[in-house]
Amino acid sequence: MAQLQALADAIIAGNRVKTAELTAEALSAGMPAKQILDEGLIAGMAVVGEKFKNCEFYVPEVLVAARAMAAAMEKLRPALVEAKVEPIGKVAIGTVRGDLHDIGKNLVAMMLEGAGFEIIDLGVDCSPEQFVGAVKEKGANIVALSALLTTTMPAMRDTIEAMTAAGARDKAKVIIGGAPVTQKFADQIGADGYAADAASGVDVAKSVLGIA
Repeated sequence: MAQLQALADAIIAGNRVKTAELTAEALSAGMPAKQILDEGLIAGMAVVGEKFKNCEFYVPEVLVAARAMAAAMEKLRPALVEAKVEPIGKVAIGTVRGDLHDIGKNLVAMMLEGAGFEIIDLGVDCSPEQFVGAVKEKGANIVALSALLTTTMPAMRDTIEAMTAAGARDKAKVIIGGAPVTQKFADQIGADGYAADAASGVDVAKSVLGIA
């Protein structure tokens, strides 16, 4: 549909004003909220993710696209709630204890929201207990751990151990990422998935939940 393609194109271009306008127009025309989300917003962010993976887009382009999507979601969210549209998963994301870096974490959160996940952003310097609480109290079924410093990587292991001790490990999958993090480390600490970059984070999150 031309209107939804225009919405997707506006997100790819990072045009915040146009995405909000087109979303409002689609809602006014009686288009289902889920259709607008799937065929407009998520379709646009999927292209952004592919371009990022292929080095056609870089962090600035992804950020402006994500902000455009956020502007559209402000218009769309009430309609999604009214239509009882469920997210494809609920992700508690944060930078682990002792680490104050958040650019990568924020980028992953934006990409995940753009793919249809609900995001619980815990921020930076997050204790294992905060992640456990997000699973037990807020129903997160994915915990996404970020670390930029080698010295804070052990906090990822601590978080997984705390989740196990609290009985939260069987309720949520754990995915990890960050500059010093590797697949080998993910295997060593018992994480369910590892993402090398923000775009891959979407694929990994879907994979651990068994979503094609």
